[in-house]
Amino acid sequence: MHKRTDLASGNINGSDRLTVELIRPDDTPPFIAIAWPSAPTICTTSNYDATPAAAMRILAAASTALARSSCAPSSRDDASIAS
Repeated sequence: MHKRTDLASGNINGSDRLTVELIRPDDTPPFIAIAWPSAPTICTTSNYDATPAAAMRILAAASTALARSSCAPSSRDDASIAS
């Protein structure tokens, strides 16, 4: 069974929602799932700056939540990913 933890979520433009979850399966290492809107996000040129800013705030909040969790990657984990 998978354990899911919502790290961050929010609207990026109107009803378009971005969700970041930590998934902890019983038999494999934990991983991050980012659920993007299923269709393109539409915005006007006058509010374009707000849409990516909202997405980045959600991703930053998820990174902070992950760093505070017990599943935060160690420097050893990063080294194995890079090789």
